[in-house]
Amino acid sequence: MNALALGTLLLADKDFDENSVTPGWVGFAVTFGVAAVTVLIVIDMVRRVRRVRYRAEIREQLEAERAAEDRKG
Repeated sequence: MNALALGTLLLADKDFDENSVTPGWVGFAVTFGVAAVTVLIVIDMVRRVRRVRYRAEIREQLEAERAAEDRKG
């Protein structure tokens, strides 16, 4: 007999209300932890993308200034 059939037989013998089964405080803590880590990762990603964008803008400004100096001199 495989584990699925054995589990089905064991659950069939138990009388419990399926609506009263909840994950409890452990489930809440795990869900909260995953959500908090996700928010922190998104915040870090936004900071990194902003930093790369600012560096690209500064690089473009420096190249434009150099090009303007080359035209003058």
